[in-house]
Amino acid sequence: MSDTDRDIDHTLAYPEPPASPLWHRDGPRTRPLTLEQQRRNRALLLLAQKRPRQTTTAKAA
Repeated sequence: MSDTDRDIDHTLAYPEPPASPLWHRDGPRTRPLTLEQQRRNRALLLLAQKRPRQTTTAKAA
Protein backbone atom coordinates (compact mmCIF):
# COMPACT_ATOMS: atom_id res chain seq x y z
CA MET A 1 0.00 0.00 0.00
CA SER A 2 1.48 3.32 -1.03
CA ASP A 3 1.24 6.71 0.68
CA THR A 4 -1.27 7.98 -1.88
CA ASP A 5 -3.75 5.23 -1.00
CA ARG A 6 -3.93 6.45 2.59
CA ASP A 7 -4.58 10.07 1.51
CA ILE A 8 -7.87 9.22 -0.19
CA ASP A 9 -11.02 10.16 1.71
CA HIS A 10 -13.35 7.26 0.95
CA THR A 11 -16.43 9.09 2.20
CA LEU A 12 -16.22 11.31 -0.88
CA ALA A 13 -16.39 8.28 -3.19
CA TYR A 14 -20.10 7.74 -2.52
CA PRO A 15 -22.94 9.90 -3.92
CA GLU A 16 -24.95 12.12 -1.62
CA PRO A 17 -28.20 10.66 -0.30
CA PRO A 18 -31.37 12.05 -1.88
CA ALA A 19 -32.86 15.17 -0.34
CA SER A 20 -35.51 14.74 2.28
CA PRO A 21 -39.06 14.87 0.89
CA LEU A 22 -39.87 17.36 3.66
CA TRP A 23 -37.72 19.96 1.89
CA HIS A 24 -40.02 19.87 -1.13
CA ARG A 25 -43.32 20.17 0.64
CA ASP A 26 -45.97 22.09 -1.29
CA GLY A 27 -47.89 23.68 1.53
CA PRO A 28 -50.23 26.62 1.63
CA ARG A 29 -48.84 29.89 0.37
CA THR A 30 -48.05 32.62 2.86
CA ARG A 31 -50.28 35.66 2.94
CA PRO A 32 -48.71 38.82 1.51
CA LEU A 33 -48.02 41.61 3.98
CA THR A 34 -50.48 44.46 4.11
CA LEU A 35 -49.27 47.97 3.31
CA GLU A 36 -49.42 48.84 7.02
CA GLN A 37 -47.26 45.83 7.93
CA GLN A 38 -44.76 46.76 5.22
CA ARG A 39 -44.56 50.34 6.53
CA ARG A 40 -44.05 49.13 10.10
CA ASN A 41 -41.31 46.71 9.03
CA ARG A 42 -39.53 49.47 7.09
CA ALA A 43 -39.71 51.84 10.06
CA LEU A 44 -38.36 49.20 12.45
CA LEU A 45 -35.58 48.30 10.02
CA LEU A 46 -34.50 51.94 9.67
CA LEU A 47 -34.57 52.37 13.44
CA ALA A 48 -32.48 49.23 13.97
CA GLN A 49 -29.92 50.39 11.40
CA LYS A 50 -29.48 53.77 13.11
CA ARG A 51 -29.03 52.47 16.65
CA PRO A 52 -25.64 51.24 17.80
CA ARG A 53 -25.47 47.51 18.30
CA GLN A 54 -26.00 46.45 21.90
CA THR A 55 -23.43 44.05 23.29
CA THR A 56 -23.56 42.30 26.61
CA THR A 57 -20.67 43.39 28.79
CA ALA A 58 -19.86 42.64 32.39
CA LYS A 59 -20.94 45.51 34.62
CA ALA A 60 -18.57 46.79 37.28
CA ALA A 61 -19.94 46.09 40.75
